[in-house]
Amino acid sequence: MKLQDVYHVKKVTCPHEIKAQVPGSKSITNRALLIAALAKGKSTLSGVLYSDDSRHFIQALMDLGFDVDSNEETKVVSITGLGGAIPKKEAKINVGSAGTAARFLTAYLGLAGGRYTIDSSEQMKKRPMKELLVALEQLGAKITYLEEEFHFPFIIENEIASGNEVASGNEVASGLKDFPDEVTVDVDKSSQFLSALLIAGLLFQKDFKVHVTGSHGMAYVEMTVKMMEQFGVNVTRIEDGFCIPAESAYNALDYAIEPDLSAACYFYGMSPILKVPAQVYGVHKDSLQGDIQFLDVLVQMGCSLEEEQDGIKVYPPKDEFKGGTFDLSSFSDQTLTLAAIAPFASSTVEIRHVGHIRYQECDRIQAILTNLESLGISATERDGNIRIWPGATTGCQIKTFEDHRVAMAFSLPGLVTDGVEILDPGCCRKTFENYFEVLEENVY
Repeated sequence: MKLQDVYHVKKVTCPHEIKAQVPGSKSITNRALLIAALAKGKSTLSGVLYSDDSRHFIQALMDLGFDVDSNEETKVVSITGLGGAIPKKEAKINVGSAGTAARFLTAYLGLAGGRYTIDSSEQMKKRPMKELLVALEQLGAKITYLEEEFHFPFIIENEIASGNEVASGNEVASGLKDFPDEVTVDVDKSSQFLSALLIAGLLFQKDFKVHVTGSHGMAYVEMTVKMMEQFGVNVTRIEDGFCIPAESAYNALDYAIEPDLSAACYFYGMSPILKVPAQVYGVHKDSLQGDIQFLDVLVQMGCSLEEEQDGIKVYPPKDEFKGGTFDLSSFSDQTLTLAAIAPFASSTVEIRHVGHIRYQECDRIQAILTNLESLGISATERDGNIRIWPGATTGCQIKTFEDHRVAMAFSLPGLVTDGVEILDPGCCRKTFENYFEVLEENVY
């Protein structure tokens, strides 16, 4: 499907059971790409998400000199890691709008040695980086800002680690033995700061401790820790953070990537408003992804679910689709999805502790309030808590603010409301470039 500047969402006239296939997880794909580069030997990743974000990540690894074999048709990427070393000691990379690539690669390059110029899209230049950059400076990195301080683009280098050579055996290539052995990072604006430091933390030749302030997005940190353990690095919990044990090393693996839960939740969210069952292939309760908790929210609102061999199936409420108060702090990507279906609940929906989403691809709180108002729905926000009242939705144009999740989430009201149009639907390229095609194949 070739997307135009505006996508006209068609109201569903004959609802039927939904059975959808979604791409691989963005979060798992990008973590696996970095861990595979840090491992020693060849890792093969299957079920890879191909999107703007992952393509920028893959290209960045190639620009750093890694041997990468990427096949979009089969969704398989093979990466030969060098035990922590980077093939090129000087390179230029561009992370586009990919927050995970931006944070993960910055931490890696800031600790591995060499001199690297990192640029990004205009959108990514506006997103938070300061907390991670300050932590890296405390760990010996030198950062030269080419435009605004604490934002892309910048040059990052590390003289202490610049003597790194490829290690032999299972030893990680590192010159970080002279570094401080601990750092504190604030995650209130992004948990990716912490995940980045944890994944790259094995570059140290001694126990490396990361102390944590804030509590945003810890479900994503748990995903990071579990994936590190799958690749052979056991993370130790300490009172206020985590410790990467000395001489840790990642093992090269053949690794299958789960379907993207964030994407799956759009289809699960269709169940209560279309009053049909919805199943997403390959989604199971033991998922690594924190967004699996959105299914618990749907259950609290009156839905039921069943674990089937092909994937979890959500059933619509037998009685009413209930409102309620929900803490989405640990799976905040679903704030948009819940906000988009909240008008169809029988009572008020309150979404709590999501103030940090102001600093994501766009100010997502403002995007929610703006688009709900356009739909004719009353909503307010105070101290990072959003309250949405039920009501009759009306046709309107949805402003996406260059944010893929705004575009996908706010397509849902259009399934039951005439005249909803999505502006700039192509922004879905970031994670789910054929979303509207999959929507049409499975809903109409």
